[in-house]
Parts: sequence; C-alpha cells; structure tokens
Amino acid sequence: MPKAMLIDTSKCMGCRGCQVACKAWNDRPAEKTTNWGSYQNPAQLSASTWNLVQFYEGPDWWVFRPHRCVHCTEASCINVCPTGSMHREGEFVINNQEWCIGCGYCVVACPFGAVHREPIERTADLNPQYATAGSAQKCIFCIDRVKSGYVPACAKTCPPRAIQFGERDDLIAAAHKRVAYLVGSGFPEARLYGETELGGLGQMYILVKSPSAMGLPEKPVVATASVLMQWLSGLVVAGVVAAVPFWLLFRRRKRLEEEHSRIGGQQ
Repeated sequence: MPKAMLIDTSKCMGCRGCQVACKAWNDRPAEKTTNWGSYQNPAQLSASTWNLVQFYEGPDWWVFRPHRCVHCTEASCINVCPTGSMHREGEFVINNQEWCIGCGYCVVACPFGAVHREPIERTADLNPQYATAGSAQKCIFCIDRVKSGYVPACAKTCPPRAIQFGERDDLIAAAHKRVAYLVGSGFPEARLYGETELGGLGQMYILVKSPSAMGLPEKPVVATASVLMQWLSGLVVAGVVAAVPFWLLFRRRKRLEEEHSRIGGQQ
C-alpha cells in the first residue's frame, strides 16, 4: 500500500517545528533572514529550506500551511528532466544528485514552486550527500527514514499532529471525515486537496479556504514530455551556436599549422 502524508491546516498552529526538524534531519544550512512584516520566515522556499510554514490571512481569517514538494503521481519534474535524475522511488519523487546537471527545467515545470536550484557559491557549505553545484533541491519525503521504518521528521515533531503519515487510503478516509466535521462547524470551504490532483499527491492537505487563497493552484497542470522536447530542441540550437566559435578557432589553428609547415619546408 502506498504511503502518504496528510496536513490538516485547521490544526496547524504555526510553531515551525516541522520546519526546524526538516533542516535538522536533512542537514540544511540556515538562511539569513529579516523581519518583512509576516509570521512567515524566510519569505519563500529555497534550496536550503525544503519545508516552509507559510502564512495566509484575509479580512477576518488567518491560517498556516506547511509548504514543500507534494510528490505528484504525474510529476512535471520527472517529465522534463533530461538526465533522469528526477525519478520515482515508490511513491516518492527523488532527485539523484549525481545525475543532476543543474539545468533548472524542474524548477520551471513544478506547478507548486517546490523545486529550487542550489546557488553555486553556497554549495561548499552543504551536505555533499544532497548537493552539487547548481543542483535542484527539494523535499525528499525523508526517504531514508521511511525506508528504515520511521516517520518523516516533520510528522514526527508536529505537536498538534497536524501532519499525519501512513497508508494513503487510510489518510483519505480520515480526511473526508474531518472535512465533513469542519464544514458542519463553520468552515464551508473546507476540502481535501490532493486526492486526485495530478494523479494523486503523496502529500495531501485538508484546507479551510480555497486552494488559491492558500497559495495552491486550483487545477494544477502537468508539464508533458513534449515540453521537454521543445526545451531540448532549444538546447541543440544553443549548442550548435556555441560550437561555431570553437569550430572557427580550430579551423584557424589548422591553417596556421599548415602555413608554418609550408614556410618551414621552403627554408
């Protein structure tokens, strides 16, 4: 049975325990931040921050939502990856750092903005197990913990148990009961997000507001392999253009060698 996580935003209290646990377990470096007028800090996900507790508010409401890779079944990042570094290990989407060339296609293709490239100048400060110069970085579902029979670090540390880990079917059943309760308790917009989106997400949400109000696409669209072919064709063209100066250089060098040989023979 496939595993998954379920995040109940009606229970999240913004303690950032999951954010800290993610950094601690995955050995992610700290980021220099400033007070920019929000409970959310840092301002956005990055190659160093794989899990971020985001803050949303309206005229008469506010809510927190942990944001990270949602491990789509129909994963755009896998579809557009030219080297196969973005791949699936069971229900989890993982990036093989040894194969990643830092092209950034997955960063652009992700409909959730959950993938980021590692700045080259900061690579030396990172755990070499997860980072190479300019490589793509994102949540890996604590796959090392899960394969060893443990709960992901974020779910393990969550005080109100807003983050649940378990069998996907069981989580979906529990989520529908919770949504029904919330709708009857004054949250008419409550819904389960991720049960069917993009073939089903490995990380689902119980939302109390519409997806767009909570920073999620209403109807996420998967990038297809045809997009990759368009990008690759662009790379081929760029490669040809870049090769022209080298071809001219080698051609000039050969002519100079022929001239020197001819002059030497005449002496």
